[in-house]
Amino acid sequence: MYHELTTADLARRRRTRVVTIVVAALCALMLALALRAAQARFREQGAQALRGSILSAARRCCAVEGSYPKSIDYLEERYGLRVNDRDYVVTYEYFSANVSPSVVVVPR
Repeated sequence: MYHELTTADLARRRRTRVVTIVVAALCALMLALALRAAQARFREQGAQALRGSILSAARRCCAVEGSYPKSIDYLEERYGLRVNDRDYVVTYEYFSANVSPSVVVVPR
């Protein structure tokens, strides 16, 4: 049976559509913000892991050769260290052969 829609029915449908679109937009915005926060957290964890790898390789070099390396390049060449220069800025400060180097890793 055919039922003609009244203006009240049309207004109710319009409100329902608007509310649905607003709720969907809010959900999409919340999802985007959550993904952005998770990505930042993963980058921080990656920076910490990279710093730990660099220090570990430097300690290994000191144990084998008797002194800390003067640069990260030395660790990359001889100890298989891989540094992701595209995603992280690494500062390696060598002070002395018998003092552990200062390593700072910051996500780009």
